[in-house]
Amino acid sequence: MDPDREDAFRLRRGDASGLAGLMQRHQDRLFRYLLRLLGDEAMAEDVFQQAWVQVAERISRYDPGRPFAPWLFTVARNLALDQLRRQRPQSLEETDEPAAPPRDDPHARAVAGQRSSRLAAAVAGLAALDREGLSLRFEGELELPQLAATLGVPLPTAKARLYRALARLRERLLARSPAEEWR
Repeated sequence: MDPDREDAFRLRRGDASGLAGLMQRHQDRLFRYLLRLLGDEAMAEDVFQQAWVQVAERISRYDPGRPFAPWLFTVARNLALDQLRRQRPQSLEETDEPAAPPRDDPHARAVAGQRSSRLAAAVAGLAALDREGLSLRFEGELELPQLAATLGVPLPTAKARLYRALARLRERLLARSPAEEWR
């Protein structure tokens, strides 16, 4: 049996070890997704905690015949969107996430840091829904059918949204800043 389904069944019976197992497997991806979507670490932490509370409270609504991750991300997404609706648009700017640079070569470390900063800045400039789709697909590691289920849209719509988000990200990455023109 799938470990997620086993843990969900334990949680449904009131066994807290089920929640611990689910959190252990999904907490890192879920937090990265929320951080990318919300753009604020404190806000992401609040929604992250709220999501796990709702999972514990609403585990009876989870259908064990389906994968757990899309259900979890849907719970978190709904909470995050509620939070975004309460915020001003200026609060949606993305925070830079430091990348782990290679240890052996200072030049490679500098180049990797520059690329990471540029990618983070490009993602930060995207609309919240574009960031969400990219984050669910690449950080949350959801397959396209799971992405569609999490977003609550048909599969072709999810594909189109992801394609448009990737195209917008590509445009931002290919756009050269005035400082880069001097090089």
